[in-house]
Amino acid sequence: MEQTKDYRELIVWRRSIELIKEVYRLIKLLPKEETFALADQMRRSSVSIASNIAEGTARSGEKDFLHFLSISLGSEYELQTQLFICTELGYFSEEQSALAISLCNEVGKMLNTMMKKLRSNRLQLTTSN
Repeated sequence: MEQTKDYRELIVWRRSIELIKEVYRLIKLLPKEETFALADQMRRSSVSIASNIAEGTARSGEKDFLHFLSISLGSEYELQTQLFICTELGYFSEEQSALAISLCNEVGKMLNTMMKKLRSNRLQLTTSN
């Protein structure tokens, strides 16, 4: 897998930006007492996904890129958990969070696929020497 230097070309980055926008929309539904707790966590985890994809493309080498994709995936899992918590607490319904959850799933699958390809390339490089 050839590493791109322009993260804006990556579909996974574009979808993660859509996810950020959806999370910011949902945060407006949270009660005031969650402004500095759950809302802040959700903002940070959603922004972390796109930010780490972008930062990974700036690094030299697939190993570093893989590391930053892994951080993005962790942030995606964190966000999924926060969305679940919000739904369980009744801050918004499953219907209201459906798009965000769908985008999370899509981004997570893309990140996993990219990571598998990078690992496969690294394995091929080490076995061909």
